[in-house]
Amino acid sequence: MERTAPPPAVSAASNRRGLFVDNEPFATGWLPTDGVHEIYYEECGNPQGKPCVILHGGPGGAINPTMRRFFDPSKWRMALFDQRGCGRSRPNASLDDNTTWSLIADIERLREHLGVEKWCVFGGSWGSTLALAYAIQHPERVESLVLRGVFLLTQRELSWFYQDGACMLFPDAWARFCAPIPEAERGDMIGAYHKRLTHPDRRVQAEAAAAWSQWEGDTISIRGPEARPSKFNEIDFAIAFARIECHFFANHGFFPEEGWILNNAAKLKTIPGWIVQGRFDVVTPMEAAWKLKAVWPHSRFEVVWDAGHASTEPGIVDALVRATDQALSV
Repeated sequence: MERTAPPPAVSAASNRRGLFVDNEPFATGWLPTDGVHEIYYEECGNPQGKPCVILHGGPGGAINPTMRRFFDPSKWRMALFDQRGCGRSRPNASLDDNTTWSLIADIERLREHLGVEKWCVFGGSWGSTLALAYAIQHPERVESLVLRGVFLLTQRELSWFYQDGACMLFPDAWARFCAPIPEAERGDMIGAYHKRLTHPDRRVQAEAAAAWSQWEGDTISIRGPEARPSKFNEIDFAIAFARIECHFFANHGFFPEEGWILNNAAKLKTIPGWIVQGRFDVVTPMEAAWKLKAVWPHSRFEVVWDAGHASTEPGIVDALVRATDQALSV
């Protein structure tokens, strides 16, 4: 008889857990790198708690207070940082020496600075990409992984969201995304946006950044545009977010080969992990998470049927909070 993989766990809408109480950092600072960048970081929760590092999305997003609330502050020692060029890290919107590998070096630099031996690594969307790449490079430093909206940064995923796929579900939002780009350049939307987001005229950057950010904001949640992060409306944030994100995508994440994460997933084999996926995630569709689960036997896979991509959707919150609680026992 042919054997099939067991179905993923599915979250129910009843008895869902919410975020933990807000908690302020007990330490903050800027960490110098080996180049022009200074990385803003903060520590929250219990200074004697179990260590974890929380990786924001984008690339080019930034940390925010909600990210602290997926972990029990009485039991976890949380480290968060703004990746190169975004948030409070300096210089803002800089693309210089800003690659996946430099960010991995920053995670290690922060770990050493904080005196942490091993930690839980938490990330969603691009944060999941960076978490996986870090774990592949430094498996001995990763106690567990908690991932949401898995993104493997393959050409198939990029084409789906930025060229031909998600546009069929959101033709109205796609029309707004296409508006700044002449018809003749629309065969390569990432390339067309990259040209404008790296243009020397800030006005050109701003127009492109606003449209790039709105496209992601319009598609991020099944709750509609009201779930769009308010920071997408702030031009300084939008420029940093769009410039850095497009920079990474135009360079295919700086990975040496297509499918690098799955090709190296054997290095995750002893690391326990949790994968949380919204069934109706349009930004990072479920296929990537499904493929990752197939090659990572120590992971637990939970599908939230009434959720899209946003980390703040109730079912996603519930699943992530339960996952971080379970990770305490690793």
